Amino acid sequence: MDDYLIIKLQGPMQAWGSHTFEDYRPSNNFPTRSAIVGLLAACLGVDRQDQDKQIALANGLVMAVRQDDFSAGNGAYTSSRIIDFHTVEKARKVDGKENKNPVVSRREYLCDASFTVAMRVSASAACSLDEVKASLDSPVYTPFLGRRSCPISRPLFEASLKASSFADALSQVSPSRGLIYSDVDEGADGQIRLRDVPLNSKRQFGTRSVFIHSGGSHVS
Repeated sequence: MDDYLIIKLQGPMQAWGSHTFEDYRPSNNFPTRSAIVGLLAACLGVDRQDQDKQIALANGLVMAVRQDDFSAGNGAYTSSRIIDFHTVEKARKVDGKENKNPVVSRREYLCDASFTVAMRVSASAACSLDEVKASLDSPVYTPFLGRRSCPISRPLFEASLKASSFADALSQVSPSRGLIYSDVDEGADGQIRLRDVPLNSKRQFGTRSVFIHSGGSHVS
């Protein structure tokens, strides 16, 4: 049995950046690894420019994200997507140069979405689960759900528990169902590749395997 820390990501709007550029910023279906690491780093007080601490935090965490399924029962609801528009000055062009003309940027958000994140630390972790929990209770910087315009609607911390696997840990937390995206196989039903591993402070990312465990529906 391992120790797991459970957090809930709930809010009116969430935005988990996928492949993006200045004029189109979609949201991934579930929180990316880089976004969760960034959220925890904010709570811990790790500066965005402190590349070494950011990478150490990322390398020390193993996690799984459940897309909570509230489609059954009296309180049933489903999440949806919206797009808003911004006028952006000095936007980057494809060649990396600055655009002298304003551009319209479309930005996508998930509305009324709920995610449960289970995490454990590796042997080389830069901090303990207790330290992470303490930072969730009293964050140094304000946490948000992907973008600053997406505030949390409830405390992040949900539970500390012991479990034999990520699926076991997540099954102990309501709603106990939903598609799971995990760092580890544990008998997965499928697998995708995702480019969301933070490499440095210049928004460069590595690719990882994400193992999908059944319990809902997945749109690639």
